[in-house]
Amino acid sequence: MKNLLTAIMTKTVNSALSSDVGGRIYLDQAPDGAEFPYIIYFIVTNVPEKTFSEDYENILIQFSLFSSSSSATEITTMYTDLKALFDECSMTITDNTLIWFRRENLTTMIDDITVADATVSVKHYAVDYSLIVQKT
Repeated sequence: MKNLLTAIMTKTVNSALSSDVGGRIYLDQAPDGAEFPYIIYFIVTNVPEKTFSEDYENILIQFSLFSSSSSATEITTMYTDLKALFDECSMTITDNTLIWFRRENLTTMIDDITVADATVSVKHYAVDYSLIVQKT
């Protein structure tokens, strides 16, 4: 799993998506006081699938995009650049072969987040991707 997470982060380096958020892309959770906008990615599920001769991992990964801008422009640009980078993408994963990387779902919401001594309304897009990885 570590190799997959590393490959995902490597793919974002110097991308339009990384530029959208000033490089603030975090695994599992953002640090306290993280500046908006930012992205969190994490594994939702990981189910082994074995055949007689091959081992696969069926993985669901979520990218959570966060923007405190009152305009939709910032978060929709992040979403567009996420799709451009990861929809049906290819990537090199040490000791594994990526079979597919498919966008499955988008859920949009507004979250109230407490920062310092205030509450901020934040746009939150939760984007799920389904992956199949074969162990080599």
